[in-house]
Amino acid sequence: MLKNYIFDICKCHANWKPEDFIEKTIQEIKDKIGNKKAISALSGGVDSSLATILASKAIGKNVNAVFVDHGFMREGEVDFVKEVFKELDVKLTLVNAKKRFLKKLRGIRDPEKKRTIIGSEFIAVFEEVARNIGAEYLIQGTIYSDRIESGIRNYSKKIKTHHNVAGIPSKIEFKGIVEPLKDLYKDEVRKIAETLELPQKIVWRQPFPGPGLAVRVTCEVTEEKVNLVRRADRIVEEEIDKSRVKRSLWQYFAVLIDTKSTGVRGDSRAYGYTVVIRAVESKEAMTASFAKIPYDILEKISTRITNELSSVTRVVFDITHKPPATIEWE
Repeated sequence: MLKNYIFDICKCHANWKPEDFIEKTIQEIKDKIGNKKAISALSGGVDSSLATILASKAIGKNVNAVFVDHGFMREGEVDFVKEVFKELDVKLTLVNAKKRFLKKLRGIRDPEKKRTIIGSEFIAVFEEVARNIGAEYLIQGTIYSDRIESGIRNYSKKIKTHHNVAGIPSKIEFKGIVEPLKDLYKDEVRKIAETLELPQKIVWRQPFPGPGLAVRVTCEVTEEKVNLVRRADRIVEEEIDKSRVKRSLWQYFAVLIDTKSTGVRGDSRAYGYTVVIRAVESKEAMTASFAKIPYDILEKISTRITNELSSVTRVVFDITHKPPATIEWE
C-alpha cells in the first residue's frame, strides 16, 4: 500500500544514494559551524564514529573527538577506540570520569533517573573539555530511533530517555548541538559508513547503549555489579562471535537483574546473582525478534558464566520480542 502511494500516486523515485547524503551533510556542518571549533561525542559505535568522520571532513582539525569513559564500558573499549581513531587520523581526547559517574548514580535504581543523570553528566564533561579547547559546538551521533523512543515527536510516546536526546539538560553552554544522522536508521548509517570506508570492525559492531552497563544492571549500580555484568557480557560476546549465528544477530549481551537465587557450589549452599542472556534479530531496532540461539551455544555460555563468576548461581535466556519488550532491559 505504501509502495503504491509513494511511487505510483506521488510519482516519487527511489534515487536516494549514500553519496548524496554525505555531500549534503558535510556542507550543512560547514555552514553551521564555519571556522569555529567543535567537539564530537564519541562512544566507539558506528553512529558516533560516522558523525565524527563527517565532521572531520567538514571542518578538519577544528573538530576534536571526545571519548568519555564513564566506567560502564565494555571490556577493552578504551584501547579499541584509541586504536581505531589513530588509524582514522582524528584528534582524540580521552576523559576518565569513572568516579564521578559512579558517585552520581549512588542509590539510584530507577532506569529513567539513571539515563537522565548520565545524560546530564555527559554534557557537564563535554562542557569542561570544550572550555579548555575553546569549542562552541557539540556534535552527536543521534539517530532517528533514539529520537522516536525518547518521545521527541508530537505523536510519539516516550518509551525510554536516550541520554543524547531527552537526557540533555535544558540549559547548556554550547552554542549549538549538531546531529548529522538524526533522520537516519541504523541500517542507513551503516550503508553510509561503508561508503566512506570506515573499518568493518566499526561498521558492523553491535549497538551499545550510551549509558553503557549502568542500564544492564537492573538495580543500584555498584562497581562490583558493573564488573560482574562486564565479565558476563564478555563471555556472551566471545561465544557468539565464534559461532555460526553471529552475522544474523542485531545485538547480544548479558544483563544482571535484581534477583538472587539459591544454588549449589560443591556440597555447600550458594546464594547468588541471576544473569540474563539477551540476543535479538532486527533491521532497524524499532522492532526485534528474540534469536533462536542453538542450545549448545547457550549451554557453553551458561557453563562459562557460572564457572568463571562464582557469585552467579543462575543464567536465564530472554525469549521476548520487541514489542512488547525493548531490546535493552532498562
